[in-house]
Amino acid sequence: MSVKLTILGSSGAVPAFGRFPTSQYLIVQNRHFLIDAGEGVQMQLARYQIPVHKIDCIFISHLHGDHYLGLMGLLFSMHLHRRVNDLHLYSQPGLDEIILLQLKYSKSVLNYAIHFHVYDPAQQVKIYEDNVLTVETIPLIHKLPCAGFLFRETIKPANLNKQKLKPGMLIQHIAQLKKGADVYDDHGKLLYRNSDFTLPPPTSYAYAFCSDTAWNEAMIEQIKYVNLLYHEATFMDEDKDKARETKHSTTLEAATIAKYAEVDRLLIGHFSARYRDLDLLLNEAKTIFRNSSLAEEGISFEIPHEPNS
Repeated sequence: MSVKLTILGSSGAVPAFGRFPTSQYLIVQNRHFLIDAGEGVQMQLARYQIPVHKIDCIFISHLHGDHYLGLMGLLFSMHLHRRVNDLHLYSQPGLDEIILLQLKYSKSVLNYAIHFHVYDPAQQVKIYEDNVLTVETIPLIHKLPCAGFLFRETIKPANLNKQKLKPGMLIQHIAQLKKGADVYDDHGKLLYRNSDFTLPPPTSYAYAFCSDTAWNEAMIEQIKYVNLLYHEATFMDEDKDKARETKHSTTLEAATIAKYAEVDRLLIGHFSARYRDLDLLLNEAKTIFRNSSLAEEGISFEIPHEPNS
């Protein structure tokens, strides 16, 4: 398993029918991320036995309450559980002020440091990078400034073909081959060509989280060919006028974006409280994009796909 996503909340503006506001837990090669933090997020993390202490980065898409109101309780619980590791929060301007004000008036000092990383939601920009993955913002269209997040694994190193290795090869030469480099001697003479001793690298994967947004063709090129796309589908097509009014998407719009972007799999969520039976929304999305699924609480999705995910 390279990438694993667990849905913590799938509801729209308010909790309904046992559904919680938006929140997701993402693992990419042992990096642990929280995406949005709607009300009740810490209860959901506990419910699904997710190790909160491993979360070092939290990404907040926008400052409507159903996407961040669970954050403060989570931060205090981390403090009470004696967290000492730094925590990185990625958000547009304002979240730092909200959190610091609450800490000020509760006369609280956390055991750990919070690092605020502010981004402009109107710009497509890389906000996180390490040797495993990058995270880019995806500009969205909503009543408040809003951004999604594109998590993309970097190109993985090639695998050594151990059957091709020669007796007497130096360890440093093997290390260079593993990094994808050709090996030369001190005089610039080619000793070992990388392609002769390696197998193709493992596939790199991508996950796109598209939070609250109206129909947004502009993002299609950025999310092209991703393996897994989460796209809000607050309303069914019969309520498309309500979607226009609130700057949300319908099931058919989410499915059309997935089709145009040629993604492998679509997850729909952020369901309006007017719908109890979510299969109605799923079936409607499938009329345009067959490989659609509901982003429901407790369900995990893995890339590459495993039958029990």
